Amino acid sequence: MKFSEDVIEQKSFEFALNIIAAYKEMLKQKEFILSKQLLRSGTSIGANVQEAQAAISKRDFTAKMSISSKEARETRYWLLLIKYSDLVDLETAGLLKEVDQIISILTAIVKSSQSKMS
Repeated sequence: MKFSEDVIEQKSFEFALNIIAAYKEMLKQKEFILSKQLLRSGTSIGANVQEAQAAISKRDFTAKMSISSKEARETRYWLLLIKYSDLVDLETAGLLKEVDQIISILTAIVKSSQSKMS
């Protein structure tokens, strides 16, 4: 599904859809706590990217992208807990690869934005 021409917008949107699918699978397996944390942080990445698109200043843009980066790192943490806790049977390798790519892109965006503010 094509959501946007912008790479980070598209990747974060697709990732959110994959997180929703993982959440639904976790609910089927009666896991309600980590699934909710994963859903919240995993969908928040793209929401903050969208907010950044409407930023009123470069500083505001950088702040929103920084929040996205933090949410991506939190999501990675929840995915690792799910992977190693054996609470549910969920394939996390693809999601971890996706979130690592998103973290790399967001880190580059934040660093670039910060250097332009200096």
